[in-house]
Amino acid sequence: MAATRLDVDFVRAQFPAFAEPSLQGQAFFENAGGSYTCRPVIDRLTRYYTQRKVQPYGPYAASRLAGEEMDEARTRIAALLGVETEELSFGPSTSQNTYVLAQAFGQWMQPGEAIVVTNQDHEANTGPWRRLAEKGIEIREWRIDPDTGHLDTGDLENLLDESVRLVCFPHCSNVVGEINPVTEITAMAHAAGAFVCVDGVSYAPHGFPNVGRLGPDIYLFSAYKTYGPHQGLMVIRKSLGDLLPNQGHFFNGGTLYKRFTPAGPDHAQIAASAGMADYVDALCDHHGGPEGKESDRGMFVHDLMRAHEAALLQPLLDAVRDRNAVRLIGPSDATRRAPTVALSLGRNAGDVAADLARDGIMAGGGDFYAGRPLAAMGVDPVLGVLRLSFTHYTSRAEIDQLLNALDRVL
Repeated sequence: MAATRLDVDFVRAQFPAFAEPSLQGQAFFENAGGSYTCRPVIDRLTRYYTQRKVQPYGPYAASRLAGEEMDEARTRIAALLGVETEELSFGPSTSQNTYVLAQAFGQWMQPGEAIVVTNQDHEANTGPWRRLAEKGIEIREWRIDPDTGHLDTGDLENLLDESVRLVCFPHCSNVVGEINPVTEITAMAHAAGAFVCVDGVSYAPHGFPNVGRLGPDIYLFSAYKTYGPHQGLMVIRKSLGDLLPNQGHFFNGGTLYKRFTPAGPDHAQIAASAGMADYVDALCDHHGGPEGKESDRGMFVHDLMRAHEAALLQPLLDAVRDRNAVRLIGPSDATRRAPTVALSLGRNAGDVAADLARDGIMAGGGDFYAGRPLAAMGVDPVLGVLRLSFTHYTSRAEIDQLLNALDRVL
């Protein structure tokens, strides 16, 4: 019989950090900044550096195996995301990938044409696009509700017309946490003749999405926040990728996954990224998930993760939403958001995070490169927010540890 609940003990056994003596007694609540790394990724990275650290794709065994491992990572992760293998690119970071894409759009678009951005975004998916104003591109801002941080699709509709070429927005914000309706927004943009770029950095750690089913033309996220190495993963659908000017070496222009990575690839980290697919497979099999398509197996694991996270998140939201002098940013319903909880406290959030460390709570305080949404909601960027972010490997005991610590500091 298939398991209906996430086996957290099994999950935590896949992460060496939970057996590390120096981390015992500490609960990790800054996962939005970067997750622990799963064992399959560590094992693959170790094997690559030990046995394959040569130029890949050569005729000798070590080189051939190195190239095969890189290809395996692209093939398996693309299948997990429900897209074609050639539509997945690797780059040094999501910020860098977005910057390269912005350069391509800047060359392709004409002065007077428009891009829609939001003020809900982390700076990575808004700053590079806004800079295109210097090339005569019109930048239109889809603004959040200053009280809730919510993006209203009705407001987007008022921004769309025949001059808009691209709509950029987050799957969820790294401070607001609310999950935006990607498929609905994509359909609206496509109906207006625009392409769509989704920043999935804050969503993907909570379950790899089926990008093919969601429908955007670009989807970006970071492997180091999804239990992997420090790489940026970038889906670019072929229909768009073939239109944009090549940003790589001229001789790579005919290969979609090389067109938007100007620098040489990090061979070892790309190869190690296949460990993320290993991990999803292990969870799927352990919990009695489906055989067959990688994307279906990925969605089974996605749903397991989300259900576990929502069950742990609701008590945290309930504990903070009605506190005096605490402002919860984003929805108070766990099913509508990721477990990334930002609190405006009216005092320096960094100091509060340091105080929480006394109770073994690893959290962060600051603006988290989300100065625009915080300013729009009237949060003093100097004071920042306390951010408490977790993922599916968090246990109920760690939530209790956090709640006890919050009782003391708040």
